[in-house]
Amino acid sequence: MTALRLGTRRSALATTQSGWVADRLREAGHEVELVEITTEGDVSGELLTAIGGTGVFAAAIRRALLDGHIDVAVHSLKDLPTTPEPGLVVAAVPVREDSRDVLVARDGLTLGELPAGSVVGTGSPRRTAQIAALGLGIEIRPIRGNVDTRIGFVTSGALDGVVLARAGLARLGRLDEATEVIDPIQVLPAPGQGALAVECRSDRDDVVAAVSVLDDPDTRACVEAERSLLSTLEAGCTAPVGALAEVVEGEEGLELSLRAFAGSEDGSVELRRSLVGPYDQPQALGSRLARILLEDGAADLQVATSAGPVPDHAPHQPEQVS
Repeated sequence: MTALRLGTRRSALATTQSGWVADRLREAGHEVELVEITTEGDVSGELLTAIGGTGVFAAAIRRALLDGHIDVAVHSLKDLPTTPEPGLVVAAVPVREDSRDVLVARDGLTLGELPAGSVVGTGSPRRTAQIAALGLGIEIRPIRGNVDTRIGFVTSGALDGVVLARAGLARLGRLDEATEVIDPIQVLPAPGQGALAVECRSDRDDVVAAVSVLDDPDTRACVEAERSLLSTLEAGCTAPVGALAEVVEGEEGLELSLRAFAGSEDGSVELRRSLVGPYDQPQALGSRLARILLEDGAADLQVATSAGPVPDHAPHQPEQVS
């Protein structure tokens, strides 16, 4: 096989993630060339809810795969639509980074220590809903931008804090800037948060074989459960949904424990449900828990968020640099 052309977005986080995958492939004996691709999400300054959600990051890279300009793509898994792309396959889901969110706040403060009226930035309806539900009196302000931009809002004094994905800071070597790792009991992460998807064309058996050695079965099982829940909920681009699956030891062997959140963005309503199921049936587990949420009122919440009505079958809202 000639050198694998690995497509990546140009942001520091994306190239770091892609570089990590490239190094693992090189360790397996393959030559790898990074190919930078600019996506709509990288050049637009608008909030993601205004420019189309998930596809703003994945579409350009997937086109390059399908057109044969690259052989492999690396995505943040939470940025991928839950509907499979014809002609492409996620050949590997490598071992997951810590999926939790973190706070970066002034004066080293935690969420609980921020005074009422403090202003915290996030571009995520999921985070907005769960922080509002804590009843801390914190004002949430929508923001976009890379890690430097978001943390800069705090260091400049424009905001009292920002909420990001711990995985992004860890991969960039900037975890020491977090002032709190937020417990999932307070804020559940986005489905797939902290995980990577390594994608290639389904008709390239040689590339699929090369990439599949990076797959981590536990991570794949967890994210399949989370994404199945999201798919069954048919979450719209403004629907606040969080989910986290974990591998646990059951009486008869390994099982999956899945927790999920759905709520209103103003925090007035929150649904938190959990379920345990067989390790080898992650999609069934996610679908089953989603149906419980729907029966308990999640269907109504999806059309009652502050951003207005959510169209049927709308894509899930990703969280850039998160």
